[in-house]
Amino acid sequence: MKKYNIVVNGTAYTVDVEELGSAGSAQASASASVQAPVPAASAPASVQTPTPAGSNAAPSAGARRIECPMPGTILDVKVVPGQAVKGGDILLVLEAMKMENEITAPGDGTVDTVQVTKGASVSAGDLLLTLK
Repeated sequence: MKKYNIVVNGTAYTVDVEELGSAGSAQASASASVQAPVPAASAPASVQTPTPAGSNAAPSAGARRIECPMPGTILDVKVVPGQAVKGGDILLVLEAMKMENEITAPGDGTVDTVQVTKGASVSAGDLLLTLK
């Protein structure tokens, strides 16, 4: 039996796959081991001067990392550093598998850095931006 971790819409699942015979058929049984949501940080008292998207500035200490959930291409960057966001606000639009996926803020905060630009190719796990 092989064990795989699969992430669907930001929720992690552990899946056990067992090979049943030499015909190559497989049966999957999934047991949900859901990751705990990231706690929301309070908005800072001061706002930074915005820098251009894709500046690759170093993230501030304690900033929350927003990483790419799957490989694809950045279609649009909706935020700039220093911009205040609320949980659920659209940060980026990622095209993956011919579908547009909205990358949203996990909680309230301020955009710290934007590490990608429109048209950039990204891999799963790449740092997209950080929030404070």
